[in-house]
Amino acid sequence: MKILQIGKFYPIRGGVEKVMYDMMLGLAARNVHCDMLCATTEDHPGGVLTINQYAKVIAIPTQIKFAATMIAPKMIVILRRIAKDYDIIHIHHPDPMASLALFLSGYKGKVILQWHSDILKQKMLLKLYGPLQEWLIKRANLITGTTPVYVEQSPFLSKVQHKVDYIPIGVDPMHPDAANVRLIRQKYQGKKLILSVGRLVEYKGYKHLIEAARHLDTKHQIVIGGKGPLKEELQELIIQLGVQDRVELIGFVSDEELADYYGACDIFCLSSILKTEAFAIVQIEAMSCAKPIISTDIPGSGVSWVNADGESGLIVEIENPSALADAIRHITENDENYAKLSAGSQHRYQQLFTRNRMINKCLQLYDRFS
Repeated sequence: MKILQIGKFYPIRGGVEKVMYDMMLGLAARNVHCDMLCATTEDHPGGVLTINQYAKVIAIPTQIKFAATMIAPKMIVILRRIAKDYDIIHIHHPDPMASLALFLSGYKGKVILQWHSDILKQKMLLKLYGPLQEWLIKRANLITGTTPVYVEQSPFLSKVQHKVDYIPIGVDPMHPDAANVRLIRQKYQGKKLILSVGRLVEYKGYKHLIEAARHLDTKHQIVIGGKGPLKEELQELIIQLGVQDRVELIGFVSDEELADYYGACDIFCLSSILKTEAFAIVQIEAMSCAKPIISTDIPGSGVSWVNADGESGLIVEIENPSALADAIRHITENDENYAKLSAGSQHRYQQLFTRNRMINKCLQLYDRFS
């Protein structure tokens, strides 16, 4: 069996491409041939990057960026040439360039459509892409989401539920460095550390998390890692609210540093407010370190399926700073609550969100067509 994953970008930066890449690595580790075809970002020159005898990345140089889409016309030529070599094409949505390449490839084999999220903000893109998206939904032999909730409630998939399944995202456990964890804890000595990590953009709801600090005393420290267009606005809000002693923006956090922050924090908090947040891999990374999760109840999103209320953490109303603060206090001020949610968080990770379980589910679905 030979699989081709088609989707977003190289180098690996965002959630969709990380899932693709991890699937490829996991399948290759099981001696299953799995390659990855994608466009490049960050002026990467592209080319074929051989990972091992079972996996390679075929990165096509991007020519134009339009409406958050990388346009790489050579992807069409390459896919037409190589498509016949694969038993299954596993295409990741949303990615108009990948969809167009598949449409023009002449491929006659089995197609699995991985539906990561609906197109929500890019209204103009959806208007242009709509007919191709409809074709892709019809063409797919199987459509998979990352949670059962998202694919059940997506308006675009309401008529094809008979061919819908899901593959929960899985990650390898994070491994914090004990010495680095101690250094972080020393910096915030005597405080309960609430961590949040992500792009500083509107849908992450960081202004509500910052406002929650007004309802917390100085024994709590909110640390937000990431960069993005709202950095200055959020920093001004921190000063305006007078919570500099309870909130810190620490900027970009590398993968290595991120593991240490997961290890050092007491709680991981996801304050997102829109369905754009479909899963939030950061939740399961924190869960692998046995950290209780506070997340928000986003209509139609899979976030609240990932974090089970009362089991791995707490779920609160969106855009509600006082509810966030209440949840933080509920977990940090009661040792019994904390121990229960900490153990539940790690248990849920092990039961559902390991990379091994993701690959097992992939292979179960592929075997339907082998």
